[in-house]
Amino acid sequence: MTQTVENTFVTVGRRKTATARVRLTSGTGKILINGKSPADYFKAEDFTRAALSPLTTVEMEKEVDITVNAKGGGLNGQAGAVRLGIARALEKMNEELRVPLKQEGHMKRDPRGRERKKSGQPGARKNFQFSKR
Repeated sequence: MTQTVENTFVTVGRRKTATARVRLTSGTGKILINGKSPADYFKAEDFTRAALSPLTTVEMEKEVDITVNAKGGGLNGQAGAVRLGIARALEKMNEELRVPLKQEGHMKRDPRGRERKKSGQPGARKNFQFSKR
């Protein structure tokens, strides 16, 4: 699900139940996530650093403008989704960036998700207290 319109690269990143639609264009380094700066949106510096790590890996922080629409999940899942979306967009922009992005683990979709609750139990793995007598 990738489009290109006049040096605009649109990709999708997902993690857990979060989805991030990323639009990357060449520019001056302006980044917006749901209309806010990454620091304002994620609040925690760890999430901001994780979301923008593909840019630091290929050293393109000041060369591209990024607009992200993130939905679903929590901030951690959204940060992972943004990370994957940015990495995919950078790869579409320049095929040579695939190797460094892949070596740093940015191109991999994290398949982990929430385990479903089972019937007869209060949670996914927790069991009700057992009473012998």
